[in-house]
Amino acid sequence: QVQLVESGGGFVLAGGSLRLSCAASGRTFTRSAMGWFRQAPGKEREFVAAITGSGVITAYADSVKGRFTISRDNAKNTVYLQMNNLKPEDTAVYYCAGGLATWPNKYADWGQGTQVTVSS
Repeated sequence: QVQLVESGGGFVLAGGSLRLSCAASGRTFTRSAMGWFRQAPGKEREFVAAITGSGVITAYADSVKGRFTISRDNAKNTVYLQMNNLKPEDTAVYYCAGGLATWPNKYADWGQGTQVTVSS
């Protein structure tokens, strides 16, 4: 099992940027695909982005393509989500996920989430 702790959320105006971080524990981090999801109030949790253990392959939801970038630093056991040109509809609690079940959007382990609020 992987333990995940997100950070970097906050309040930003539309058009602004934030970078989320997810610190992971566990010996298999460097071989594990990781993902980011989000859940807005009153909506189901949705897939945002994923990255393979090597970092070579990534996947994105259509709604964030060209604006968000997922990356990882295996030496630091950390996955990042760089979010640019943020929109009010990006407002949500963002969750890091590990323990891949099915690429790219099925995972077993989840962090506690970090709030991102984008105001117009």
